[in-house]
Amino acid sequence: MSVRYQHGLVIGKFYPPHLGHLYLIQTAARHCRQVTVVVMAADRESISLRQRVSWLRESLSEWPQVAVSGVVDNLPVDYHSDKIWSQQVALMRAGVALADAEVGRTPAKVDAVFSCEHYGAELARRFEAADVRLDGERHLYPISGTAVRGDPAAYWEWLPATTRAGLALRVVLIGAESTGKTTLARQLTKHFRSRGGAWAASRMVAEYGREYWVNRLALARAELGREPAFSEISWDASEFVHIAHEQNRREQQAAREGGPLLLCDTDAFATSIWHERYLGLEEPPLDINPAKLPGRRCYLLCDVAGTPFVQDGWRDGEAIRDWMQGRFLARLEQAHCNAFLLDGPLSLRLEQAINLIEAELTAYWRFAAPPG
Repeated sequence: MSVRYQHGLVIGKFYPPHLGHLYLIQTAARHCRQVTVVVMAADRESISLRQRVSWLRESLSEWPQVAVSGVVDNLPVDYHSDKIWSQQVALMRAGVALADAEVGRTPAKVDAVFSCEHYGAELARRFEAADVRLDGERHLYPISGTAVRGDPAAYWEWLPATTRAGLALRVVLIGAESTGKTTLARQLTKHFRSRGGAWAASRMVAEYGREYWVNRLALARAELGREPAFSEISWDASEFVHIAHEQNRREQQAAREGGPLLLCDTDAFATSIWHERYLGLEEPPLDINPAKLPGRRCYLLCDVAGTPFVQDGWRDGEAIRDWMQGRFLARLEQAHCNAFLLDGPLSLRLEQAINLIEAELTAYWRFAAPPG
C-alpha cells in the first residue's frame, strides 16, 4: 500500500484499547510516514492513563513509525463549543509534541487525521489535515470501548493480547505444603471453563517451583547414582530469582492468551516466602511487592487447619506448615494485599472461592463513566 501522508494523527480515550483501535492505527501506519497516537484519559476513569499507553505501545511494538503518548483530559465533551474544541485540540497538540520528544523525532505537521467518529471532519479541519474516516458504521469491527466496559467477557474476542492481560482477574492460590491449593486451582479452572464463551479459555498457571524442584532431584539422583537426601540439596538466592521470573513470565503469557479469569497455583510473591523458608530470614529478602506485579490479582490463602499433611515424596515436611502459614499471613498484611482465607473441607473452600471470585470480578469490572 502506498504512503500518502507525512504525519497521521489518531486520538481517543482507548478505554480500553480494542481491536477496532488497532485497525485504525495500523491503517494509518500503512499510509503515513509517521503516526502519533494520543491517549486522552480523565482522572476519574478506572483504567489509568499509564496503563492505556503501555498496553498500546506493547500492541504496536512492531510498528516503529507509530509513537504513543498520553495526556490527562478532564475537559467536558461539547462538540458545539468552540472554546472546548480549542482546549481539546491544544491538549492533542501537546500530546504530539510529547510523542516527538519521547522518541526523539523531528516535529512534522499533521497532514492526516484518522478516525471512526463523526467528529473526524471538524478535528481534521482544525489541524488543516485530510479527514480519513474508517468504518464509521462499525461493520468491520463491531466493538466500542463502551461495549467492552459494559461486559468485558462478552467482547473478549475483540481485545488484543495486552488488553486481555490487563483486564483478566488473576486469582492466586497460596499456602503451606499440602493445603489443597493445587487441587482447588484445578477445580476452579474447571468450574469457570464450564460457563462457555470467553470463560472456556480460562487458564491455570502451574507452580514452576515444583517443576524446578523435580528437575533438581532428577539431576542429583543421576549425579549420586542413588536417591538424594533432602539435606544434600542446597539452594542459593539466584535460583529463587529465576523461579520468580519464570513464574511471572508464564503467568503473563497465559493472561495474554486466556480468558477473563486466570487461576495461578502460586506466583512470584509466594516464591519470595519460600526463599525465606530455605535461606532464612537473615538472607537479603527476595523483594517482590504484589502491588507491582502485573495485572489485578487477589490472593486465596488455604488454611492448614482441616487439611491433613500428605507426603508425596518431595515435600519439605509437616513441621513447618504452621510457620509458613504465619509468614503468608504476615506478608500479605504487610503488603496490604487483596487476600482472603479459605478454611473448612475442600468442598466448602471451593464454594467460598467461587463466591469470592464472583464478587471480585463484579467490583473489578465496575468502570467509571468517562466525562460526558
